[in-house]
Amino acid sequence: MKIYKFLSLLFVAIALLTLSSCRNNNDDEILDTTPGNLQLKFENGFNNLGDIVLNQTIQTSLNGQKHQFSTLKYVISNITLIDENGGEFKYHYNDPDNGAFIVDQSEAVAGINYINLKEIPKNNYKKVRIGLGISQSAYFLGQNGQGVFWQKAKTSGMAWSWAAGYIFTKFEGKYGTSSAATEFMNHCGNMGNTSANNTADLYREITLDFPTTARVSKEITPSVHILADLNQYLSGQTSLTLDNSNDMAMGSNQHLVNVTNNVSKMFKVDHVHND
Repeated sequence: MKIYKFLSLLFVAIALLTLSSCRNNNDDEILDTTPGNLQLKFENGFNNLGDIVLNQTIQTSLNGQKHQFSTLKYVISNITLIDENGGEFKYHYNDPDNGAFIVDQSEAVAGINYINLKEIPKNNYKKVRIGLGISQSAYFLGQNGQGVFWQKAKTSGMAWSWAAGYIFTKFEGKYGTSSAATEFMNHCGNMGNTSANNTADLYREITLDFPTTARVSKEITPSVHILADLNQYLSGQTSLTLDNSNDMAMGSNQHLVNVTNNVSKMFKVDHVHND
């Protein structure tokens, strides 16, 4: 009888110990909110076929105009990750020094430009929202409030004077009917304070759905592959033709408003790797 009572008490003690251990493990898993990282990969192409080769790849627009790029750059900022419940994590929002990036086709590695985001809260993300250009709120921080990125933009040729501001998208190359032989430059961007100057605001925010969930944790760094279809430049929602009235356009005139509206539709998430 004593042995039976001892064994019963031992069994109860082991069961309680196991239950307590399971609870502790579950609590540890629930409380583990260690942030992780996430990578955005931008691939520029035509009609979703990637890797534009500067000075080589030629595209024909809907209007039958051939064009090729010698320079292809744009600014990405105000990256916001949206989780499966609709919650948002804003990555250095309106903070260009830490949250703005230049996608430059001349710097692509095997056709890819990489943006690596650090200290992302552990979560399951279903969408990303990106800013094309620099918002007026960020610009109003002043030159001292974004000195690092401003200098980077100046060095990369993605800025005018401070009063004129940033270049958001920079397209240069050649165009023509039978061949691409005539030079063009389309530089889109806000002309300083758009309200005071009565000019168009060309900053755009674009929300992209993920085909599969990006599961950020300390163990997993998702890689989000974004395709940019530059066919949208001349063959987007407004079909455009380059000529001597717009082939050297800079700023925010109506042609460049149309260009901006076109290319703001060029992005889509092709796939997500959770590695």
